[in-house]
Amino acid sequence: MNKSNITSWERQNEFGILSISNGKENYLNTPDFLNLEQLQKWTSEKDLKGIIVRGIGRNFSAGANLENLKELAKDEYLLESKLSKGKDILDFIEDLDIPVIAAINGVCFGGGLEIALACHMRIASEKALFAFPETNHGVIPGLGGSYRLTQLIGNKAYEIILNADMINASFAKELGFVDHISDVKDSFDFALQKLKSFTSDRSVEVIRYTMQAIHNAKKLNREDALKKETELFCKLAANIKYHQTEEND
Repeated sequence: MNKSNITSWERQNEFGILSISNGKENYLNTPDFLNLEQLQKWTSEKDLKGIIVRGIGRNFSAGANLENLKELAKDEYLLESKLSKGKDILDFIEDLDIPVIAAINGVCFGGGLEIALACHMRIASEKALFAFPETNHGVIPGLGGSYRLTQLIGNKAYEIILNADMINASFAKELGFVDHISDVKDSFDFALQKLKSFTSDRSVEVIRYTMQAIHNAKKLNREDALKKETELFCKLAANIKYHQTEEND
């Protein structure tokens, strides 16, 4: 197992497990909660097919440590720098060309929710709770949460962020920022099975090119995205699989 700040990395066969571990609530001590260069090294392993992000223990993450944040705020330049580094970490996760699933148990608040929103899929236990409590503390989400939540649920984000109310997993799924509710107690087990279901019997190249095509659809204009899709298809076409149907005599 490898560690960086409050996070650790381990391999489980072809998958990587990124775990947040910092006490019962898994608070983020600073916005740059792990070393980006270390994360880049971990995720550069060529046989990697997917990643699960989880919190160790009963909670995913309760978000920022407010005492630490208040201390950081005494130096505006330092705070801005750390927020920028934190956003770079989440942008990197979002742009990865392998699927990243957040496995969410317990509380997923503030910065913790912002980490989850940067993942490509969110799987929650039945008792998971979500919130952006920042407005209760006189601030706003600082790691891209207002942007990513709005991209997922549109104008409903106004109420979620302004009210700062806790939301259960069922309502989060109804709103559209939770993809699945785990039918087992630990969402990690469900997430692992989900990851296996759409990566098994698929090459790393197929997985990565699929992810790239979807990223392009989100970020490029239609013409450029379709052009890139054609390029990716052609790179894979030489290895296309043909399953012949045998006819019964």
